Amino acid sequence: MGSHTLCGCGDPALFLWFFQAPATALAHLHNPFFSTAMFHPTGINLLDQTSVMAITVPLIPVTWIFGPVAALNVASTVVPALTAVSMYLVLRRWVRWDPARYAGGLLYGFSPMVLTSVQYAHLMTAALMVLPLILAVLDEILVRQRHSPKKLGLVLGALLFVQFFLSSEVLVIVVMAIAFSVVVLLAAAVVADRGRLQALAPRAALGLGTALVTAGVLLAYPVLYALTGPAHLSGAIWPNIGGLGGTSGSSFVDPTRSQAVTAFTAFGGYEGGSLPSGAYLGWGLLAVLAGGTAIWFRDRRLWFYLALLAFCVGCSLGIRRGNWVPARVFGHIPLLENIIEQRFMAVGYLAAAVMLALLIDHVRWWPGGPGHLVGIAGGLGVGAVALVPVAVAFVPGLPFTMESVVLPRWYDVVAPTLPPGRVILSYPVPFSGIQVALAWQAVNRLSWSQAGGGGPEGTSARAGAARPGFDVLNVLSFGFSPSEPPATAAAFAATRQALSIWKVNTVVIAPDPSGDPRQQGHDPGFAAAYMTAVLGRPPVIQSGAWVWDDVSTGRGSNAAAGVVTGAQLQGCVARAEMTTRRGVVIASTGIPRCVVAAEAAH
Repeated sequence: MGSHTLCGCGDPALFLWFFQAPATALAHLHNPFFSTAMFHPTGINLLDQTSVMAITVPLIPVTWIFGPVAALNVASTVVPALTAVSMYLVLRRWVRWDPARYAGGLLYGFSPMVLTSVQYAHLMTAALMVLPLILAVLDEILVRQRHSPKKLGLVLGALLFVQFFLSSEVLVIVVMAIAFSVVVLLAAAVVADRGRLQALAPRAALGLGTALVTAGVLLAYPVLYALTGPAHLSGAIWPNIGGLGGTSGSSFVDPTRSQAVTAFTAFGGYEGGSLPSGAYLGWGLLAVLAGGTAIWFRDRRLWFYLALLAFCVGCSLGIRRGNWVPARVFGHIPLLENIIEQRFMAVGYLAAAVMLALLIDHVRWWPGGPGHLVGIAGGLGVGAVALVPVAVAFVPGLPFTMESVVLPRWYDVVAPTLPPGRVILSYPVPFSGIQVALAWQAVNRLSWSQAGGGGPEGTSARAGAARPGFDVLNVLSFGFSPSEPPATAAAFAATRQALSIWKVNTVVIAPDPSGDPRQQGHDPGFAAAYMTAVLGRPPVIQSGAWVWDDVSTGRGSNAAAGVVTGAQLQGCVARAEMTTRRGVVIASTGIPRCVVAAEAAH
């Protein structure tokens, strides 16, 4: 449990880091919202990230005792079950038959949205256990009104506070869904029963107002810290991907519309096969929801949840040429522009799960009394028609493939003994998309600081003055890059400037013959040659790694480093006497010595 997880790479590696960060902060009494262990020295604002602190903080004891790999595994296992149980419990307020409640809980807790999120360790969209509780409180505030509106408002405000620390993005989606729901309920009440509206409105307004004030007070500091605190992000979180996070219409019913091709799946942090779209509903479920609503058209709850599902489906559609979708509107609104459209289905599946449970319950009690076998068989049959197509589409990809979190020998043997204050530039650099260095750092309990990092902060547009060197290192590391970075005086100087800005004092290239070749970077041998040219001196070979230590003390001689050409670097790599294992180079002194000799000849 402590050595295998989805992958020690890609996004799971980033989440391993997110589990370790608060555990390290609490152990040293540091600010849990900010750390300079990533993106040194600027640091990272964890409230601007998908840090799921409502999960990582409660699991700190697990992280302390067993490590971040175990903590991530616990969370990935428990989160879908908690979401399903939460949905099941909330359905008890509307549904009499237990199997109907089970069906609704299973659909929501193990929905395509949850499963495709768990596949990449995206806990921020897998942990949806708070949303059914929000729905239950809203039902009390707006419809049933059996309890004090002030107390209900306090509870709702507290739930919104917790949801912020699970996913601020999903919180915004929930708020938008609440606003839509209030409008729908108001319109329905105006048309059907104005007297009831007048009776319910004062208590509903008091409950919602109390929730707004409570959430505002509780979230004032966290939101302010996320928006204006150190290392906060501004503008579009992921520039230039507008519409790419949206869903195409066919993805709702076509299980062959995979969310990712296999190569990207493995590169992004999962070695198993890719699953269907996270928005997949299937013809069976859609037929049950549409047909059931038509049959029991007098049940206003069905119409309400159908409207909510339609709202979420519409908002989840991506921008395509020639069509109009809601994303064209909120895609230009600050903060809302950062919503990945498909994630509206986190609420959409909530609506679908409630509808399914209500319809199964209707069928169960339709023909006769409690012992009527026709009703029981009919209810089970409706559940099967709705759920089996979803299961058939997803079961072949389950259980998830687990991989060993492999550390190169240097990170396993030497890194734990490093003195305080080490700032390491690892290869491959984590902002190249190959984020294995974050797993190596997390498993070592953040005992050093990282130059660069993963997530939206690790984009070229946010590199500032270090951007030219950032771009060079990105190309040098990226495993699918078709070429190496230019071997020019300007490129070498840009790389040195980036190292200086990031205050790097150690550079490590640690090829690992036992690791996945796709996670080794573009070419570790060429990277060793390139960094030798950049730093103007050869590395030491230490536990199977090329290591340049005390980089800051040698920076004065770096400016005088000779210039070598790309052909010379390639020649050094080709001529060096080095062995390979599984296509991965073994660190040796041949390449650096060749580069130093080539520089001396200039």
